[in-house]
Amino acid sequence: MTRRIGPSLKDFTRRDVLASSTLTAVLFIAALFFFPASHEAEGKGPQVTAQAPSR
Repeated sequence: MTRRIGPSLKDFTRRDVLASSTLTAVLFIAALFFFPASHEAEGKGPQVTAQAPSR
């Protein structure tokens, strides 16, 4: 006979769906806040350019 270790999908309630959806949305919003997708959103700081060595 096999024993289940964790909860099954039968135990997954509407409240669990709402909570997991909310936590997923918060995770994505935090990721967008801390890691902006565009380079215009980055902070203005000193820019360094690399120069190729001359031959």
